[in-house]
Amino acid sequence: MSSGSIPPGSVVKDPGFPTKQENYLTNSKGILSWMFTLDHKRIGVMYLVGVSLAFLFAGILALLIRYHLMEPDGKLFKGANANNMYNQLFTLHGAVMVFLFIIPSIPAALGNFLVPVMLGAKDVAFPRLNLASFYLWCAGAIFFVAALFGTGLDTGWTFYTPYSTTTDTSVIAATMGAFILGFSSIFTGLNFIVTINTMRPPGMTWFRMPLFLWATYATSIIQVLATPVLGITLLLLIAERTLHIGIFDPEFNGDPVTYQHFFWFYSHPAVYIMILPAFGIISDLIAVHSHKRIFGYRFIAYSSIAIALLGFLVWGHHMFTAGMSPMTTIIFSALTFTVSVPSAIKVFNWLATMYKGSISLTTPMCFALAFIFLFTIGGLTGLHLGTLATDMHLHDTYFVVAHFHYVMVGGTLVAFLGGVFHWWPKMFGKMYSEAGGRLSSLIIFIGFNLTFLPQFVLGSRGMPRRYATYDPEFAYLHQMSTYGAMLLGIGLLTALVVLLHSLFRGKDAPANPWGAATLEWQCTSPPPFYNFERAPVVGDPYDFSKIEWDSENERYVTVEPERETVPEEKPAIQPAH
Repeated sequence: MSSGSIPPGSVVKDPGFPTKQENYLTNSKGILSWMFTLDHKRIGVMYLVGVSLAFLFAGILALLIRYHLMEPDGKLFKGANANNMYNQLFTLHGAVMVFLFIIPSIPAALGNFLVPVMLGAKDVAFPRLNLASFYLWCAGAIFFVAALFGTGLDTGWTFYTPYSTTTDTSVIAATMGAFILGFSSIFTGLNFIVTINTMRPPGMTWFRMPLFLWATYATSIIQVLATPVLGITLLLLIAERTLHIGIFDPEFNGDPVTYQHFFWFYSHPAVYIMILPAFGIISDLIAVHSHKRIFGYRFIAYSSIAIALLGFLVWGHHMFTAGMSPMTTIIFSALTFTVSVPSAIKVFNWLATMYKGSISLTTPMCFALAFIFLFTIGGLTGLHLGTLATDMHLHDTYFVVAHFHYVMVGGTLVAFLGGVFHWWPKMFGKMYSEAGGRLSSLIIFIGFNLTFLPQFVLGSRGMPRRYATYDPEFAYLHQMSTYGAMLLGIGLLTALVVLLHSLFRGKDAPANPWGAATLEWQCTSPPPFYNFERAPVVGDPYDFSKIEWDSENERYVTVEPERETVPEEKPAIQPAH
């Protein structure tokens, strides 16, 4: 991809800047037009607002947790009820963050907006089912709010038995909320599977799809196959609390370990529901902002499917201390190492893509680079927890907390932010401040590491997780972590301000501000109601050879060399016989 003015004798194709024509945002007005819309783009925007509010709420709870742990005896809660209040705080933080934000964030918000446009289609296969999934998400959120304003919830986000069958808090409301959210997840996954299978345009074979679609497809498989297991498990937990039928509660001859098997059979694949879409985003960001064809396309595509399938086989590594047989723990440990291979393939291919690429340090690329660093730490520390000998020491310590957050926050959240900044001009037709965006990524990166690196040290020294108080010897590490959380909050607030400011003061976005080659950049920004005025031409999603920087108009355009016309030779006059 070269820069400079467009050479003479070239054909330039570019929809240019958005005109006054109606787009999906202005096609119809009024709150009812949004509430009953079947437009996948509007549903994606509503999901984006919803999951952002859930993240804001869970983030405030996280800051309160860190503030309480500033002092060994606790700074926020005092008295006889302090421990119970702290339990409710971290339970609601975990449940809201996992079920209402991390799992639906990328598939429901960005996936809903992008999948049809990347396919050159007008909408998803089942628009009404798509709207129903959003309202199911809202219903699940209401149940979590009911649990908050009821008697609270203090079981941890995993709802472990026998505590969840004996506590007096709002377990039924919270588990019913998670059950409803599961249906929302299944509907979204079904929609994407059918859409990608049946609505690809002519010329878009499986191996000409953007890698974000591969990741979304693999995620949808997990959503459809694994989520019913969680739904059944939560219904059994509700039945156990109300009917005392003896499934999980040892008081009625039940087995609490059975609940752990059921829960983690869903929840470890759910880790890949959270991280696989992030892989898809990073693959696109690395290629586009390195202006270079993705390295090892097929390996990255196949590794997404491999992660989806292997993810169903490794749930037992959460239960090494639960009393399983030695042979079972050895098998689960070996499988855990196996599932790390496809993830390592992706990281290697991203680094190889950047090698000798023309890297632009845009805001999305800054988040992509942060993702690679943070996710690599999260993945490597997971090896310690997959190893039997070290997991026995590190289990249920702050080491697990740090590892989980490096994968889920340093991975999923950072990729989500990178994706939002990358596709924001396409979604809303406005450019944001690059300086502000890069500053937010830097603050988030520093704040995140300052928050969670000390927790690896805390865990290795034996500090248990979920404790409201601790020995004074751990105080300085906890204080460092709290200051990091505050800095992380400032970085996230900065990112929010940058994006919101662009809606009111940002410049109009061109159709293709980054020089990308996937189909969504062929329509105007923001897209028309029907996405494309005419069917887009399908090409290689990572072929940047025909995309040039037009310095005169300051935008990327698609350039095709003018075809040479060969004059037709006149036949020689044959002599008369």
